[in-house]
Amino acid sequence: MWADATRAEAFRLIHSRTTWFWSVVFLPILTLVFGVLAAWVMKSNMERLAADTDAPPELKAMLVSGPMNLGESLLQSAGNLAGPGLLLFTLIGAATVYAGDYRWETWRLLRPRNGRIPLVIGKVLVVTGLSLIAMVVLTAATMSSEVIRGVIFNRTLGFSLDGSEVGTLFALWGLAALRVSQFLMLGLLAAVATRSLMAALFVPLAVGVAQFLAPNLLGAMGQAPDSWIVLLASPGAALAALQGLLDPTAVALADPGLLPLKAWLSLIGWTVLPLAGALALFQRQDLSKE
Repeated sequence: MWADATRAEAFRLIHSRTTWFWSVVFLPILTLVFGVLAAWVMKSNMERLAADTDAPPELKAMLVSGPMNLGESLLQSAGNLAGPGLLLFTLIGAATVYAGDYRWETWRLLRPRNGRIPLVIGKVLVVTGLSLIAMVVLTAATMSSEVIRGVIFNRTLGFSLDGSEVGTLFALWGLAALRVSQFLMLGLLAAVATRSLMAALFVPLAVGVAQFLAPNLLGAMGQAPDSWIVLLASPGAALAALQGLLDPTAVALADPGLLPLKAWLSLIGWTVLPLAGALALFQRQDLSKE
């Protein structure tokens, strides 16, 4: 039942070229194009930017002419992978999968062929696969941009990662995948609760903006950045906290205390609770009324 539901959903997704374009292809193209353009602009204005004392350190670091370690670039890209762009464009595909049967009124055709739980889990597994593919393609585009930048600046290219850095890379990738899944679960809950494709798109965006603003708003009310309420209210802050614990260049905390527990509870809670809510609602939903 579960395998049948997953295969059927995957078959439909494979033939949805629009979903693949917006969720997998569009953002990497933008990343590659703007990365190359930025490198050409910096190369053309290299002398002026190098002489500018007010230029940001990050910008001046990009003008360094020494060897380029693509391993470090890969680690940086993994740390920045679950950004707003990836969340937004994978949400387009997720909303299409989660709300498509409401939009086209096809639930009544699917329901007699399988159980309700397998049907929803099949969609979740397919969307998870889609998001992982999007992450791989975006990483490839980011690294391609780095290689082209190295060529433009005549830098020697190399690749080096030690054992601990490989472990950090996989950990950052796992955290990014969890963060994307967590965000897309909001789309699933919105789709089931409202039966609307637009709600599946815009409710997660609205909640995501609120979660992004929560640390600053709560900080103004006297809450510490690592407090329970801040981390539980903002899975993005929880992700940043866990990434900070993995960052070898960051100042190590003498006693992280309950910080990892708070962050993990936030990310897992914001993933599991929307999924459980969607499953509970779908179990009781009258699918004869679309």
